[in-house]
Amino acid sequence: MMRKLFSPLTLRGVTFPNRIFVSPMCQYCCTDGVPNDWHLVHLGSRAVGGAGLVMVEATAVTPEGRISPADTGLWNDTQASAFERISSVITAQGSIPGIQLAHAGRKASTAPPWKGGHPLEAGDGGWRPVAPSPIPFAPGYPTPRELSAAEIEKLVMRFAEAARRALRAGFKVVEVHMAHGYLLHEFLSPLSNHRQDEFGGSLEGRVKFPLNVAVAVRAVWPDSLPVFVRISATDWVDNGWDLAQSIAFARRLHAIGVDLIDCSSGGMVADAIIPAGPGFQVPFSAAIRRDAKIATGAVGLITNAQQAEQTLVCGDADAVFLARAMLRDPYWPLHAAKDLGVDVPWPVQYERARP
Repeated sequence: MMRKLFSPLTLRGVTFPNRIFVSPMCQYCCTDGVPNDWHLVHLGSRAVGGAGLVMVEATAVTPEGRISPADTGLWNDTQASAFERISSVITAQGSIPGIQLAHAGRKASTAPPWKGGHPLEAGDGGWRPVAPSPIPFAPGYPTPRELSAAEIEKLVMRFAEAARRALRAGFKVVEVHMAHGYLLHEFLSPLSNHRQDEFGGSLEGRVKFPLNVAVAVRAVWPDSLPVFVRISATDWVDNGWDLAQSIAFARRLHAIGVDLIDCSSGGMVADAIIPAGPGFQVPFSAAIRRDAKIATGAVGLITNAQQAEQTLVCGDADAVFLARAMLRDPYWPLHAAKDLGVDVPWPVQYERARP
């Protein structure tokens, strides 16, 4: 029996074997941005588990763009070389390897979550964050330095350079991180962008830098390979970034060659009240897919096979991104296939354990 969840999805020249995508999830265990054996096993096991796309965590395009000093990076060739065996292992298992490019903006320079997640001072390995405007993320966070127009233009090129390295490292999908209160989202939201120059003010000004990044990445990424963008569809607070602006922005992204919008939400302010519940962000994916006429991915508390299948059958998304569910169970796709009555191949090494 064929189910939508296990039907292939083709974007440009890439065919995903199913529509179960592993969300980028930070592991906070690098040295100098170089992925290691943990990343190989973590990401490789999700490919063994049958996911159609395995996406590497938010990977910084500059050292100052890391969320923590232990994040992955792609600002040099040593990092790119270390990613080659990871993308190769993912590909060998029949999954598509992807990577998310990011800059943390004013939320950079923090400790890993299990060390408190607090801002780091320079003496503790931290640095001063940058942002569109000198507005701290929350009480206790440092005031970021406002980026100059010249620095903004340089960052556009840093994203493009990282995309080139991602291609050389063997990735078939690149996703630009414009969500969760990080730098590109900070430019989009009027809550964090108070600039008076060409990169602030109206919607056209606030989308300029993020759109320029998408254009630059698309220009260096082969026409045969897809580009994704992750957005926060709403800040969940009044007078912030919202769904209507997300739809308008998605139309612009579609026009310049972005292939899929990965629809998340929140992260802009620390005290937002977010009504989290099963599939609570699916309506954002549905609206953007319908009104911007672009493929979308739904993410957020999608935890069981029937729920994921229903999201796709109803036309609310073209794929589902799973995060915590895949941390709990790297073989979620194999178990979902059984739940839905779909016969999918298991790794031959595991066949004897097949239920």
